[in-house]
Amino acid sequence: MGEAKRRKQTGAPPPRKTGSQKPLIIGVSVLVLAAIVLGAFFLTATPAPTSAELPVAAPNAEAFPGQLDQYGVSVGSQDAPVVVREFADFQCPACGLFAEASKRLKQEYVDAGQVRFVYFDLPLKQHQNAFPAAQAARCAGDQGAYWEMHERLYDSQTEWSDSNDPVATFTRYGKDLDLDERRFRRCMTTELHREAVEDSRRVAMQLQVTSTPTVLVDNIRLTRPGWGQLSAVVERELARTGKP
Repeated sequence: MGEAKRRKQTGAPPPRKTGSQKPLIIGVSVLVLAAIVLGAFFLTATPAPTSAELPVAAPNAEAFPGQLDQYGVSVGSQDAPVVVREFADFQCPACGLFAEASKRLKQEYVDAGQVRFVYFDLPLKQHQNAFPAAQAARCAGDQGAYWEMHERLYDSQTEWSDSNDPVATFTRYGKDLDLDERRFRRCMTTELHREAVEDSRRVAMQLQVTSTPTVLVDNIRLTRPGWGQLSAVVERELARTGKP
């Protein structure tokens, strides 16, 4: 039926042509990208160590109970003037972003003897593979490769997060790190480090830490965990100790 005839018979106006959604989609994509770039800038931009915007210890805050460090995994000198502690979940995306900052911290401050870094496992219940990932790192630690596995887990986070057989995946990572495969797999299947991971999680509960990553420089909690704020607070605290 012709358009003129259709209108004459029905009295209906012609159907509207739907406008293209492409400009809208492009606009939304640009806004999302801008938000990601802006967020990354705030996390990585380094403020001056003297900035008044840097976090400080809460009023009347007590020193972190150092005896609890035994339940985390430490690297660095016991005599380091500053201690950085992270409560994290290997499956947490935000922890994956912070992993690059902690890696840089080890390279620039821990290796120099200025900082000791302590990593506490806080596997969240909504992450099905976070607990076995924590055990995998500790099983690798039995063979002297804790931090290598730590980095591999974060670098490959999207690969294993939804895996139905994380032990197989983690065993493959162990093989890549030249670990004894049989020993590693036995450690995983017997859950040799389950109690250690549970103890670490209990420390978090005792300190009322519920979110990941929670990062402390001595007893100062970072408000924007990332290299920018982390390095600035570390520099400030080192200056206060007189051991920059």
